[in-house]
Amino acid sequence: MGLLQNLAGMGDMTEQVIATDFLISAKAGVRNYAMAISETATPEVREVLRRHLDVAIDTHEKIFNYMTKKGYYHANNPQEQLIVDTEAADTVLGIQ
Repeated sequence: MGLLQNLAGMGDMTEQVIATDFLISAKAGVRNYAMAISETATPEVREVLRRHLDVAIDTHEKIFNYMTKKGYYHANNPQEQLIVDTEAADTVLGIQ
């Protein structure tokens, strides 16, 4: 276990927490780019934002696939996701 994981008291969950935060940030980026496109008046700026949106969508997909493969995220199995979320919450509550 790494030094930061020991200090945080989270053990192997550190990777899951970082991935979850990254996924949430990527999702916010997708939403923000989409909103910005709808508010943009010039075609040139809209095209630049669309390219950034495409990258943000691809990034979100990669993070999602990584988390699914590692067993951190169960989008199609709410019962399993509840177990993962409960374990994460218990870990956080156990940190003193």
